[in-house]
Amino acid sequence: MAEVPYFISLEEALLITKTVGLNLESEVVDLDNAHGRILFEGLSAKVDDPPFDNSAMDGYAVLHSDTTSPPTELNISAVVQARGTTTLPTLVSGNAIQIMTGAPMPPGADAIIPIEHCEVKSDSIRIQIEGKRHFIRKQGENLQIGKEALSQGSLLSPSRVGLCATMGHWQIKVQKQLKIAIISTGDELKSPGEELLPGEIYESNAFGLSGLVKMMGHEPIRYSKVEDNLDGLRKTLDIAAKECDLILTSGGVSMGEWDLVRKIMEEEGRMKFWRVKIRPGSPPLFGEWKDTPIFGLPGNPVSSHVVFRMIVAPWLIYATGADGPTPTITKAKLIDQVKSTNDCLTLRRVTITPSEEGLEARQPRHQGSGNIESLASADALTLLKPGQSGNIGETIEVILL
Repeated sequence: MAEVPYFISLEEALLITKTVGLNLESEVVDLDNAHGRILFEGLSAKVDDPPFDNSAMDGYAVLHSDTTSPPTELNISAVVQARGTTTLPTLVSGNAIQIMTGAPMPPGADAIIPIEHCEVKSDSIRIQIEGKRHFIRKQGENLQIGKEALSQGSLLSPSRVGLCATMGHWQIKVQKQLKIAIISTGDELKSPGEELLPGEIYESNAFGLSGLVKMMGHEPIRYSKVEDNLDGLRKTLDIAAKECDLILTSGGVSMGEWDLVRKIMEEEGRMKFWRVKIRPGSPPLFGEWKDTPIFGLPGNPVSSHVVFRMIVAPWLIYATGADGPTPTITKAKLIDQVKSTNDCLTLRRVTITPSEEGLEARQPRHQGSGNIESLASADALTLLKPGQSGNIGETIEVILL
């Protein structure tokens, strides 16, 4: 173990994870199945957006020169609706053409009068303001045909999927979702719904980790829990390495005799580091099992969640070239005392509320790493640097959950 980096900073751990990459593959999906996926290659517009000059308002298309000295009375010469048309009436001086939002601008018109600024008569309008040229949406002002609008690695949010449609794409090339194995270890674990015997607990980490994997845009594969024996663990790891792109284990990474994930990685795997200076979550390991990347996460549910967010998620973003999801880091004033440590980045669970002076952070729950309720009810994690005070009134950085 001497050659394996031990109890290192979070920054060192993240750098080491970047020495291991992934082979990425692509597939084509339609837009209905593109949400949350990662774009495999840059995407260019097939059309201009808007495809033609159009009105941004319901109102009247006019010649700006006819409106410079309001009030002005103009004849209504035609109506243009927001639907496909092959011919448009030409506007001449002294006239106005009624127009709907999104309708193409008639030839000759160079301004819009919103309908609320018009006194409408049977065949004329009396306008009270000067025509608004900026109420015309110009062809190609949003997108230009042939120009890339989404880059490789874009995480496809709902607005980005809408942009794909606006560009004229109904199918796009995305990364194949990574298959990520989730393996929980421990004799004491039972599946929710089963009857508990003395000394047993319900296994929860796999379900929380599955949600985090989905949040990152990938596919979780939950394996049956592994009891505390090396043969069973080895067999499950071998199967997962063949079937999946990444392995996440839960439990078995500390210093005890029955922490078998650590033991088997020391003896048979390729360990890149063990233990990181974060609290909670200091025991994690990282390496490769049969050429498949593996993160060994702590068994305590808060710790496993924190390690995923702070180490696994950044590596997934790096390894896939994705541009998200990126965590939001902001500042908040401590209303409660938060216990920090001298050697670790302290990640306590806090609730966040706004005030007139800014955001305030409170610590309403006890901070045991086995208390998943404290995480479920939290809004953020503190980012207290080693040795930093967690005194009441101090403004600190927090990472929003």
